[in-house]
Amino acid sequence: MDDPLMRVWEPDEVAVMEALRDWAVGFAELNHHLAAWVRLPTSDARALAQIVWAAQAGAPLSPTALAQRIGMSTGATTVLLHRLQKAELVSRSRENGDRRRVTLRPTPTALAQSRAFMQAAGAEIGDTLRHSSTADLRTATALLGALNEAVTQGIHRLRARHGGHEPGDDGTLSADPEG
Repeated sequence: MDDPLMRVWEPDEVAVMEALRDWAVGFAELNHHLAAWVRLPTSDARALAQIVWAAQAGAPLSPTALAQRIGMSTGATTVLLHRLQKAELVSRSRENGDRRRVTLRPTPTALAQSRAFMQAAGAEIGDTLRHSSTADLRTATALLGALNEAVTQGIHRLRARHGGHEPGDDGTLSADPEG
């Protein structure tokens, strides 16, 4: 494997990395606006958005799947879900044959707030995707999938190097790999 810092990057590679950075910054700002819109901490709003998105797509999440999507431990996600339930934005139910499986659903209030936010902030994203060709969407999905896999490999290497510990917000390593 070559040294990514020392190799010469092609202009198109640099352009992709810069576009990804810009998307990440913009997406993070949208999440902050969503949090203000629904009057929640940013992590709670981000979780609520995932719950709404999955339910609207017909594939509601379990608490464990939500934890994986938002990069939090299952314990922290449980606390977060309690806050969302207390705010009457999320309900938990046991809908399928396996009564042990909990399904997360947005409440009508959460759907109304999410819909209003998306009308104010998400129209251009939706239009851009809707007007992209199938080939462009598949190419973008393939590239992002490969980049996500590369990130995952790097994270696994770093966790192995640090005994499964993850960095905290202050840059120190947590003794608990769950956060």
